[in-house]
Order: sequence, then C-alpha cells, then structure tokens
Amino acid sequence: MGIPSVFLQKSTILVENLTMAKSLVKRIWLFYYEGFKGMTLGKTLWLIILIKLFIMFFVLKLFFFKSELGVYNTTEEKSNHVINQLTSPD
Repeated sequence: MGIPSVFLQKSTILVENLTMAKSLVKRIWLFYYEGFKGMTLGKTLWLIILIKLFIMFFVLKLFFFKSELGVYNTTEEKSNHVINQLTSPD
C-alpha cells in the first residue's frame, strides 16, 4: 500500500503554495530594495526621520521621564499605583 493520491495532491499543493509565497515575499523585498536604492533625497529624509525617532524615544526618556514604578517591589503595588494615578481627579 502506498500513500493515497489525495495526500500526495495536498502535499504538492502545499509545497507549491509555499514556493509561491516565498517568491511573493522575495518580489516585494526586491521592489522596495530597488526603489530605495535609487532614491537620493529619500535616503536623507529617512535618515532624518530615524534620528528624530531615536531622540524622541531614547534621549528624552533618559533625561525627562522618570520611572515612578521603580520604587515598588511587587506587581500588585505597581498596579495599585497606576490605578490611583489614572483614577485620581487631579
């Protein structure tokens, strides 16, 4: 007895779909890669955007936003602090 033809057909279809999906991902990647490679102004603008994001998320957090939850030891104390801050009428 061999493997029924239904299972062989399904496995063949799965392999074909996987190959098509890999091909699609590769084509999308190449589309954006080739487009980005040809940009001159766009590269500069993307670099500026990435520098701004770095400043906003890392530098400002280090100097201006203190971690108030660091003083609490358990997650219950931290969650109570957050609930009190969110529900206080200040």
